Amino acid sequence: QVQLVESGGGLVQAGGSLRLSCAHSGRRFSSYAMGWFRQAPGKEREFVACIKWSGGSTYYADSVKGRFTISRHNGKNTVYLQMNRLKPEDTAVYYCAASRDSGVPSMILEYDYWGQGTQVTVSS
Repeated sequence: QVQLVESGGGLVQAGGSLRLSCAHSGRRFSSYAMGWFRQAPGKEREFVACIKWSGGSTYYADSVKGRFTISRHNGKNTVYLQMNRLKPEDTAVYYCAASRDSGVPSMILEYDYWGQGTQVTVSS
């Protein structure tokens, strides 16, 4: 069984930065593609970024491209989301997810395990 635990959320002013972390408790972390999604109040959950099991490929939503960076440390069973130049519209609960897909999946249904989420609030 895989458990994912996010951390690093909080309140930040517009233009600031945060780094989210997601710890993967199961075995074979390095065999999973990892993704970040977010859900704002009253909106559907949306894709943010993902990284291939090897770390060799990444994929981003257009809304965060150039501002957010996803990375992973397979030795620590952890995936990160570095968020820079944050905007109020980035305010949401951010979820980490794991997928058995061998590529860079961006669809919710492609993910097998989900964390509980961490709140990110960006004030204007």
